[in-house]
Amino acid sequence: MFVNKSTAELEKRVPPNQKVTTGFPVLHYGDVPVYEDLTDWTFRIFGLVENEVTLSYEELMKLPSTSVRNDIHCVTGWSKLDNEWEGIPAEEIAKLAKVKPEAKYVLLHAEQGWTANMPLADFLTPGNLFAYKHNGEPLTPDHGYPLRFVIPHLYFWKSAKWVRGIEFLEQDKPGFWEKNGYHMYGDPWKSQRFAWD
Repeated sequence: MFVNKSTAELEKRVPPNQKVTTGFPVLHYGDVPVYEDLTDWTFRIFGLVENEVTLSYEELMKLPSTSVRNDIHCVTGWSKLDNEWEGIPAEEIAKLAKVKPEAKYVLLHAEQGWTANMPLADFLTPGNLFAYKHNGEPLTPDHGYPLRFVIPHLYFWKSAKWVRGIEFLEQDKPGFWEKNGYHMYGDPWKSQRFAWD
């Protein structure tokens, strides 16, 4: 069967059982936080670090930032291609905190007690960032304003919205969705959706 170049390109970029969307579906558990004022907003870096830090939003915005372009894949079956994000690289946060050698995992903490886990090596993958803009515009509340993590090589539930802190750990610890039956890792190319996958 003849496969044209655009179809071949999509097969390289879109994991199995995913459909490309041009929209940006909104999925979350709980209420959407709405911030009128970020004066009291803080971002905590703690756990196995030499330098525990709590940053204000203003202090966080002074850290080095970058722009990245990537594809994202939701566990519910949609993929959105060619996203432009602007934010603070994950490695800048790790550098600021001076992560201890025994740290092997990360647990992101977000509003309403929501958490997401991942190996430290995955957290530090180049291109991962704490985003405050998507496609040139500030994030909307539904998509994580004022700050969300973006880790495109894992299912998008790992890209925590409304993130407020990072805990560096020696042992892996399940996050919110992992406690509720989702896969501990979440590789979209292996369809690692649920604990039994």
